[in-house]
Amino acid sequence: MKLLFYEDIDHPDLNTLKVYEETGGYKSLRQALKMEPEDVLTELQASGVRGRGGAGFAMGKKVSFLPKGSMDKYLVCNADESEPGTFKDRELMQKNPHLLIEGMIIAAWAAGINRSFIYIRGEYVHQADILDAALAEAREEGYIGERILGSDHTLDIVVHRGAGAYICGEETALLDSLEGKRGNPRLKPPFPALQGLYKGPTLINNVETLMNVPHIVRMGGEAFAKIGTETSTGTKVVSVSGCVRRPGNYEIPLGIPSRELIYDLAGGPPEGRKVKAWFPGGSSAPVLPGTDEMLDLPYDFDSLAKAGSMLGSGAIIVIDDSIPIVDVALKTAKFYRHESCGKCTPCREGTNWTVKMLERIDSGEATPMDLDIMASVQEQIIGNCLCVLGDAMAMPIGSMIKHFREEFEAHIDARREENGLGAAIPQVNRGRHAGPGPMREPTGVDPTAAVA
Repeated sequence: MKLLFYEDIDHPDLNTLKVYEETGGYKSLRQALKMEPEDVLTELQASGVRGRGGAGFAMGKKVSFLPKGSMDKYLVCNADESEPGTFKDRELMQKNPHLLIEGMIIAAWAAGINRSFIYIRGEYVHQADILDAALAEAREEGYIGERILGSDHTLDIVVHRGAGAYICGEETALLDSLEGKRGNPRLKPPFPALQGLYKGPTLINNVETLMNVPHIVRMGGEAFAKIGTETSTGTKVVSVSGCVRRPGNYEIPLGIPSRELIYDLAGGPPEGRKVKAWFPGGSSAPVLPGTDEMLDLPYDFDSLAKAGSMLGSGAIIVIDDSIPIVDVALKTAKFYRHESCGKCTPCREGTNWTVKMLERIDSGEATPMDLDIMASVQEQIIGNCLCVLGDAMAMPIGSMIKHFREEFEAHIDARREENGLGAAIPQVNRGRHAGPGPMREPTGVDPTAAVA
């Protein structure tokens, strides 16, 4: 199968307009501008392409939510790639910025949008410079501005650099940051499609999602939908990191076995090691154990959701059997505690208490009650926060307790014996959850929610 993103990704100087046009660049834009906006939207809907930023929401449906009319409407590209384990957008923007620009122009035409922004992660200084240079080239050539290529389409694109806050990957916090405010999530409704940037109708999509648009126009929506699976169409750029021999970005048709990604493409764990656990969709995704059943799961939105996790932003983090699960849990919880905006109580207090309880486990001060309390805290966080950052910590931590409770208990015993306190957990109670009820299954919500 011909790759959509990586076929020419290493072509010398692909980031320049001259080389991009030589490889077929902006032909899809010319084709789209000869079509009615409604016909372009029909192709997007027929493609079935789902958001690549975490939420997995159908792009065509999201575009259709925007109201009709002559008011100012906004397109915001979410390039605030801050999810631990995710680094696909960085490479795509750095090596092929014009594909993103072309995708944004076409998407704006389909949605009747006349103003657009690329909100890029503050640490991506080099990539932002490349985007600025590419926009200058496109503007000079007439691809951006008034009456693009002689059509009725007018659009400008501005690169806005963030300031290093993970919370700004959440769509409404991103909008507040774009408006010059502190990046805090907004209460919804109203949703951005009706009242977003500057209180105008706003479409927010991820970098990779928008880069699919020129391919969909070129191929046609039905042809695009034949790639992948029926409900997870197209290819996906997957970032693989952690305990693998060949970490990196890999483009795959959605639906291939996860084992193929981890072992065949990324080389599997180091010699003599086994996969203990893996995050299928970045650090916010519930972890799955490294069993044959889980490793053989098709890598697509629905299969991973049925298994109790999610595809998320498409970042696989592999943990082998040399890594204590307590270390993974503590690092994960500390990250989300640090990145919480503190606006709502379940997230602000829940992340802090989770870190404290994990520190008790790691230091040898814990008892069986700590595991039960920690499981209960995750239950109280999920679904009760203003945005999904709290869920982004609670889902992976809850899944670690569910799948690796015995390892947590063994860690508690080992630390207590090191401190001369003796075993804390009677043998008869090992592996049992004695809290206020069974752990709820993960909701499938991603912290980059609606950053499709």
